[in-house]
Parts: sequence; structure tokens; C-alpha cells
Amino acid sequence: MKNVLSWILITFLTVSLLNNCFSNSVQKVTREKASFLAELRKLYSSGDSSQWPKPVLDPEARPYFSEIGHLPDIQYPADNPYSEDKAALGKILFFDPRLSQSNQIACASCHDPELGWCDNRTFSFGHDRQLGTRNAMSILNVAYARSLFWDGRAASLEDQSEMPIRDVREMNGHIDLAAGKIAKIKGYEILFEKAFGDKKVSKDRISKAIAAFERTIKSGTTKFDQFIDGKTDAYTDDELMGLHLFRTKAQCMNCHSSGYFSNNRFENIGTSLLGSKEEDLGRYLVSGKAEDAGSFRVPGLREVSRTGPWMHNGSMTTLAEVIQFYSRGNPEHSQKRSTVHNGMTLTSEKSGFVRLLDLTDEEISQLEAFLRTLSSKPERVPPPALPQ
Repeated sequence: MKNVLSWILITFLTVSLLNNCFSNSVQKVTREKASFLAELRKLYSSGDSSQWPKPVLDPEARPYFSEIGHLPDIQYPADNPYSEDKAALGKILFFDPRLSQSNQIACASCHDPELGWCDNRTFSFGHDRQLGTRNAMSILNVAYARSLFWDGRAASLEDQSEMPIRDVREMNGHIDLAAGKIAKIKGYEILFEKAFGDKKVSKDRISKAIAAFERTIKSGTTKFDQFIDGKTDAYTDDELMGLHLFRTKAQCMNCHSSGYFSNNRFENIGTSLLGSKEEDLGRYLVSGKAEDAGSFRVPGLREVSRTGPWMHNGSMTTLAEVIQFYSRGNPEHSQKRSTVHNGMTLTSEKSGFVRLLDLTDEEISQLEAFLRTLSSKPERVPPPALPQ
């Protein structure tokens, strides 16, 4: 009996000691985590990005990298300077379906201000209810894009603004005929006179007015902007860790840098599906360079939580799905894919930026929390009255 009591006492003391050790260990880890988060919060909300931890970048990304931060001032082209009257005219034209052949489809049909200036569809409906072949990109912050469309076929907003008008799947019009229709509308005369000095209507003026308006479509202040400006309590711990992961382990900064959260380049992430019925040659169709097969423009991430579905083919419906795709390194595209186009064999090899990251479920959740802080409060933009 005495031996049994001794054994029980020894066991009790041993368990108590282990519990104390475990509790002390947990408390130590908790203190270290709290200290780490406090230091990150201090650095990232300092108002000075030079104090931030160094980003994790591949050597190939460094020449095109600039630190994330606020959106800079908009730069207007010399041949199309901004004026309030020109932008006002452009807004009306943007909402006017009479630019289309059917008089039913406007620019705003696919770029709805209440839907993040896109339409939240996989593919948009166009002329005669035809489906487009790519997801409609949001035009929020489009002033900061150096080329337009997923394949970069337009070098400026002035070029871009007329392309949907003449696209047979979209508005199925002709810019010259559209200009003729607008010129016959009496109510437009004073608007063109205010914007350009006389009543003349031309395709060039229509393009410039729409482009002038599109450059005004800019994000408001986000939680991210407030946090990096010194509002230290703007971020939760998960949002803070998401920011840190974005710049480090998740390696998002290889492509999504600058205040626009894009390097304005083209990357192949292995979604072109070459050799299948859904293949899309991407940038190659514009550049003609074999190495561009399957590459698409890197979109900016501001307002990303409002502009799904994502990817050029609208194939991903949640932000978590997008993050998981990059975390896994797109294993479905682990080998080169090929197709024959105009007698030429083209191969598509995904970028070295897309590789296994092996993020935990918690880290994926934290990254999503951070990405949601890049969206500003939606503004109601009432459609303008159309001239008669």
C-alpha cells in the first residue's frame, strides 16, 4: 500500500511538472507571437515604407518592382488633357447604348458601377446575347494600366474605348457609324461644344471623352491606406499577418507591386489550356512572339474582393480558391502544353513565379483578410440622363 501511494504521488508530481512546463511553453510562444505582431504593426503603420521588412522577390522581378502603397496622382496624356466637361461628356457616352448597333448595349452594360465596374459574370453577354470569350476586367483604377485588355492589345484608354464598339461579340457597331448616330442627336451638340470648343462629333473626340471619364474611376481610401498612414488599430492581427505574408512567404510581390498592385507586365500562370477546346493564346495573339503564348496581363488587386469571378476565363469564384491555386503552384500545369496555331507549334510554360508555396489554411485565410482591405466603400454612380 505504501508503495502504491508513493507511485501515485510521484505520478501526480510528474504530471503537474509537465503541465507547468507545457503551460509555460504556451505562454512563451504567445508572448513571442504578440511581440512579433506588435513589431510588425509598428513598422507597417509607421508611414514610412522604408522601415518595412524587406519583400521576398525573385531576381527576375526586381527590375519591375516598386513598393506597394498609395495610388499616385493620375497622369493625363498631352493630347487628351483632363477637363470636367470632357469627363462629363465621356460619362454620358459610357452609359449611352446608342453607340451599339442594336441601341441596347452600352459600355456600362459590362462595366456596371454597382458591380465593381465589371459585371461579376464569367463571360459577358453582348450583341444578340453572344457570350464573350474572356472575363470582363473591371475599369476601376484603369488609369494606372499601361496597356488594356487581358492581352494588352490597346496601348491607351483612347485606343481601348472604341474597340468594344466595333467588336462583333460586344456592341457590333462601327465607330464611324456610331459617331454619325451621336452627331444626329441634338442634345449632344452643347456637350461637345463645352468639351472641345465646337459642336463637331468625331470618333476621335468620342474616344477621348470616354477615356477622360474612365480615368476618373479611381478607388477611394481603403483600410490598407489608412493603416499604412498610421491608423495602427485599423487592422486586425489576421489582416496584418496577411499583409506580411503577401510581401514575404506568399511571394505575391513578384507580380503585384506598386500602389496599383500590379507590375503591369504579362505572366503565364498556366491557365491558357493550350491543346484543349478552351485554349487561349493570350498575349501571343497581339505580339506574335511564341514565348507569349498563354501569357496575360497582371491585373491590379485594388478592389479585388468586388471584382470576381477571377482569371481571364472567370474560372475562380472565391478569393480563397485563387490563393489556394497559387499556394499549390498550379500543379495541373506541371508540364509544358502545346498547340498548333497557323501551322506553328506553340508551347506554354508557366512562369517560375508560380510554384509550390504550401501555405497553411490559416495563412490562406489571413491573405484573404488582407486582400479584402484593398477595397474601398462602393460609391453610387447614378446613370446620367441621355441627350435627346
